[in-house]
Amino acid sequence: MEDLFAPQLISGEQPELSVSEVSAIIKKCVETTFSHVRIRGEIFGAKRADSGHWYLSLKDENAVLSAVVWRGVATTLPIKPEDGLEVIATGKITTFAGKSSYQLVIEKMEAAGQGALLKLLEERKQAFAKEGLFDAAHKKAIPFLPSTIGVITSASGAVIRDIIHRVRDRFPSHILLIPTPVQGEGAAAKIAKAICDFNRLDKFSSFPRPDVLIVARGGGSLEDLWAFNEECVVRAVYDSEIPIISAVGHETDTMLIDYVADKRAPTPTGAAEFAVPVKSELQIKVNNLEQRFKNGILRYFNEKGNYLLALARGIPNLEQILHDVVQKFDNRIERLNLAFRNLIKDKYRQIATCRIQPLNITKIIERCQENLNHLWLRLSSVSVGSVLNRGFAWVKDENNSTVYNVKQASRAKEYTINFADGQVRAYATPSSSHKTTKDNKNEDKQQTLFDI
Repeated sequence: MEDLFAPQLISGEQPELSVSEVSAIIKKCVETTFSHVRIRGEIFGAKRADSGHWYLSLKDENAVLSAVVWRGVATTLPIKPEDGLEVIATGKITTFAGKSSYQLVIEKMEAAGQGALLKLLEERKQAFAKEGLFDAAHKKAIPFLPSTIGVITSASGAVIRDIIHRVRDRFPSHILLIPTPVQGEGAAAKIAKAICDFNRLDKFSSFPRPDVLIVARGGGSLEDLWAFNEECVVRAVYDSEIPIISAVGHETDTMLIDYVADKRAPTPTGAAEFAVPVKSELQIKVNNLEQRFKNGILRYFNEKGNYLLALARGIPNLEQILHDVVQKFDNRIERLNLAFRNLIKDKYRQIATCRIQPLNITKIIERCQENLNHLWLRLSSVSVGSVLNRGFAWVKDENNSTVYNVKQASRAKEYTINFADGQVRAYATPSSSHKTTKDNKNEDKQQTLFDI
């Protein structure tokens, strides 16, 4: 710039430049001088435009520098621009003539040291915790004996080999692997997609749906493990219907995926141990339970047998009870036989007595015949026919009712008089209503006679 204006200034002449010319000279000077710079600063005002570009500013204690990340570069950044994050941005400075401003066009960006990443990690942790993504109520139980285990990790690393060997040693199960990068640009998005792909498997899929997932990676720096702190991974784990075991880094490394996962393992090998039990230990446990069951059954029947023996000791001797009953029965039979024989003898004796004294039987029969005749005579004397034969008559009115006295006769209009050899019909006259006192006195006697 000094060479450009030196002759004119010496001669005392001031060159005339247009605004565009000055802007172009400044732009060329700035872009030539600052074509490749690395700038450390704290991000603030980060905003993603609908076009996919990111606009932000870098600041320190004394100055502010505008910056832009074009869409093609933004998709490859290992970290997402966030306010408060201290970063080291690499790119070039250019000017914007329309506003007489300059800005940094960022081509690469990384966190400015461990402290900046830890600060960002803590801020994300608090935000996710406040949202409830880490709540224990959302944790799912790890199945006891999964038939299929899904693994998300690198296909070329030692992690997958360790998991396979450990599962085979403990309890062989079917393992499905979706290979993904575990660090670097785009790793977080691919890990999240693998989790979603496993959850989309169903009974109609070519592969069985896993009962549990293992998201694993070996050890490394915080920058190497940063993909497991990204929001897309955290939300994919939270939304997973399949239980997830996280095994990222070493035991001392704690990523955000560890807080949202259903189970955290200190190492990938530890994840395999959480996923399946030891088959030999299960066999020993089953054998012990079987033996305890058999011993319990044997002890139960022994106790019941002893109980029955104790009850039996309190019951009288069964043979003695039966012996007493049989003895009583035999005694009853003997007495019955004796009584029957005595009865037969008595009957024989009575028959013999009757044969020896036939006169007595004849007298008995004659006495009975005499009594029978007497009873027959009495019965004959009180019958209606017998009474009529003795000269009595049976008088009935027009209603075929017996007339017993003068009063009843005075009310009748006609009579039927029955004799021993027939009957006659008579009709009432006015004089028939006058009766003598003597007839009235005989009312009861006549009534008794016809009642008989």
